[in-house]
Amino acid sequence: MKETFTIGGITFDTRLAVVVVLITTLTMVDWYGHRVTPEKAYDRLLFYFIIPMGVILLWWREPASAYGWQWGNWREGLLWTVGAMVGMSLILWVVARWPSMQGYYLPRAPENVGRLLWLAGVDLFAWEFVWRGFMLFTLARIMGPGPAIFIQAIPFAYMHLGKPEIETFSTIFGGAAFGFLAWRTQSFVYPWLIHWYIMCFTVLMAMGRLG
Repeated sequence: MKETFTIGGITFDTRLAVVVVLITTLTMVDWYGHRVTPEKAYDRLLFYFIIPMGVILLWWREPASAYGWQWGNWREGLLWTVGAMVGMSLILWVVARWPSMQGYYLPRAPENVGRLLWLAGVDLFAWEFVWRGFMLFTLARIMGPGPAIFIQAIPFAYMHLGKPEIETFSTIFGGAAFGFLAWRTQSFVYPWLIHWYIMCFTVLMAMGRLG
């Protein structure tokens, strides 16, 4: 693959163009509710994991490990993961009881806890790969990890529009924190575990299953 291409005397980075166009298109398809499978989580697995991974492996012909598909620095990753779970549990024990949070999550909560855990895990696995794997590591190669950490958090935050305001406004910071962790550990797995835990804890609190 050519690293750059030129149109009208302007040179573009091929990977950057692919990431911007692909992620923008896929998030729009997702936002407008176009379904391929009976479950939104499986659609997101296709949009945000299978398609980007296909680009990495089949077009760019690079190892998936270069985009966070590995355990990476697992010692640091586990420390951050456990610490974040404890800290977020304390915060969500209060916030998840707010009427705005319960009003949003309770009608959307599966009755079966096992189904909640599975679908949230699949959904957020794909989300974390596309932001903290595919986008973060591509941008970091082009502009360095600092700018990449904040830029990948922008579309992540906008994809929360429609959720409770307290959650949406926090996502630019949460997305950047997840990006920081992914870069530090060279893995999107740890942000995924934290995000999965936060989602399930929030929904279970809204359902009254935890207190």
